[in-house]
Amino acid sequence: MPDSTLSSLSGRTVLVTGATSGIGYETARQLAERGATVLLHGRTAEETRAAADRLIATTGVKADRLAAYAADFSHLEEVEILARTVVTAHRHLDVLVNNAGMAAPERHTVTADGNEIAFQVNFLAHYLLTCLLEPALTSDPGGRVVNVSSSLHRTASIQWADPNRARRYSRLAAYAQSQLALTVFAADPRVTAVSVHPGVCETALLPLYAHEGVAPTDGARHVVRLCDPAVEIVNGAYYDRDERVDPAPAATEDRTVRRLNKLADLLVGRTA
Repeated sequence: MPDSTLSSLSGRTVLVTGATSGIGYETARQLAERGATVLLHGRTAEETRAAADRLIATTGVKADRLAAYAADFSHLEEVEILARTVVTAHRHLDVLVNNAGMAAPERHTVTADGNEIAFQVNFLAHYLLTCLLEPALTSDPGGRVVNVSSSLHRTASIQWADPNRARRYSRLAAYAQSQLALTVFAADPRVTAVSVHPGVCETALLPLYAHEGVAPTDGARHVVRLCDPAVEIVNGAYYDRDERVDPAPAATEDRTVRRLNKLADLLVGRTA
């Protein structure tokens, strides 16, 4: 669907994680320019407020259509606080864009919650946030989740017995595992969700892919397209930019979805 035929997003409320730079910031900008109320998430209050101020100054978007929220995804308690704060202010969300991400560090790093940091920031935090925001996303028909994933998920395997990769660590393998988990999670039946590889973009993650990439604006366009209610989506679908393609086989296996949910519940402390 060409951009010119996409609908106005006026009246839609969208939360974008990792909205202070790169694809997340450009996604927030394009959504706001199309009329959506955009909830921007960043790691710190200062970074998020600065991003909102920049949008107001450069796009003419009114301040009342932007809200800034902070949570460090390397601390799951902050994710829980973020979810509670958002639901209190917005009883309904039309879209959650799970975009925040980091490259796995060179050295094996574990968070205070006990998880390998890239697996937590890139997947577990988004898993927890999505679960906690489920009531807001499903309070009216049509709510959806857009996971900003990566083509590198095809190179990955989930180490079920050692998801922290403590026994054998590789930063590329750790990052790819987090992207596979995020892609698998899109097939969870609780909230309609899709995953998208936005292309190789000039962001902090570029060194994982190539020496050069396209502008974040171009990558964001593919994300925003999937936020549009005029674009019909199927739960669990995977997009390479604007084209729907088959994800890695594991992402379509019901058994893998159930197994991942069980593991994620355990790691984020949602077990009964």
